[in-house]
Amino acid sequence: MKVQERNVLFQSLKSRFEKNQNRHKGHAWEKVQAKLERSPAALKSLAEMEASGGEPDVIGYDKASDQYVFCDCSAESPSGRRSLCFDRDALNSRKENKPEGSAVEAAAAMGIELLTEEQYRELQRLGEFDLKTSSWVATPEDVRSLGGALFCDRRYGKVFVYHNGAQSYYAARGFRGVVRV
Repeated sequence: MKVQERNVLFQSLKSRFEKNQNRHKGHAWEKVQAKLERSPAALKSLAEMEASGGEPDVIGYDKASDQYVFCDCSAESPSGRRSLCFDRDALNSRKENKPEGSAVEAAAAMGIELLTEEQYRELQRLGEFDLKTSSWVATPEDVRSLGGALFCDRRYGKVFVYHNGAQSYYAARGFRGVVRV
């Protein structure tokens, strides 16, 4: 990453961090930035999250691993990561009208992980997300082995978890990711 790109990313992350203190009470940006400066892979992932509309921000700190947890905090599912089926098997199973890719593969290429259902619910405690869109979440193998995949959204003041065929895709469904630094 070029120095100028890195500086622009740091400025965006810092600004978002300062505007949303409720997501990371008691944590200082200087400590977060110091960790980021020592982790080029995480910085690259955050740049890709930012570029695809994810608006990543710190949503937690894991004391055991001494890592900050960044998550996509855009109001709606990131606009640059929609219209994807769930995974490669789902993509391969489509005979017609294949989407450009899959959420699982896109996340892996970005160096991030799909949120789990539990992480998605934790995110929703920090604000109201996906009021008009939905987001694929990590799916247990017993569901995936039967052809399904899980997604979540927030409607009527509640967080819902649904299922769909993993090969399905919609313009209003993307995925949110998490990266640890």
